[in-house]
Amino acid sequence: MTEDFVTVGGVELHYVADGDGTPVLLLHGFPETSYSWRRQLPALAKAGFRAVAADLRGYGKSSKPPEIDAYRLTELVRDVAGLATQLGARQIVAHDWGGVIAWLLPMLHPGVVDRMVILNSPHPVPLARELRTWRQKIRFVYQLFVQPPLLRILLPPLMRRAGRFTEADIQVMRESWRDPAARRAMSNYYKALRRHRRALRETIRPIEIPVMLIWGERDPVFVRETTERFGEWVPNLRVERIARAGHFVQTDQPERVNELLIEFLER
Repeated sequence: MTEDFVTVGGVELHYVADGDGTPVLLLHGFPETSYSWRRQLPALAKAGFRAVAADLRGYGKSSKPPEIDAYRLTELVRDVAGLATQLGARQIVAHDWGGVIAWLLPMLHPGVVDRMVILNSPHPVPLARELRTWRQKIRFVYQLFVQPPLLRILLPPLMRRAGRFTEADIQVMRESWRDPAARRAMSNYYKALRRHRRALRETIRPIEIPVMLIWGERDPVFVRETTERFGEWVPNLRVERIARAGHFVQTDQPERVNELLIEFLER
């Protein structure tokens, strides 16, 4: 396992990598770091890939600018487009906030990636549709508590309940949450999204590249309907559902996730 940094537009992005061969870029979500992919990196490396897990802007060892607007989705997508280009990674695997970024990547930067796998992060069209319902609105109440003073207290018990994390896993994540700049950045992701949500509507375009959506069926954040009825926006879509997994599907069912990733990415 190696680690390094890439600079994109003045932002330093940290990553860890394992293996040689075709590069695959993995993007984590809230409130994790590149550590999110600890079960996937060695499996992909063994299968002949160079698996690269990045710390998104504001997380882990990557830069943590203080301004809210530094976390606009257009900025986050630009980070990933630059990182993928410099690494030569034309295949993306992404979870949660990483998935939000990945969905927009081929819309805002067409030609950068050839294939994507998204884990428990819905496409923006069905998500917007279901946000008109109370069933989905209620599940977003947690966002009210994504505030820097609260995160250090709330995150450990939340993650113990949210997935099959060991105490050692929680401790690694807790170290990344100690930094006040990291907690501020986590909060700024949500603040920037609320501030610029309307402008994003104009960026939505059909995605023609192959996409696989892996979905842990016990997800408490998104209703199942966010994974349905959007085929016209992603015509080359494959959906794989995993019954005994929640939002953190790559931790809850790593063997099945690895099997799906390798099979899809080897095509």
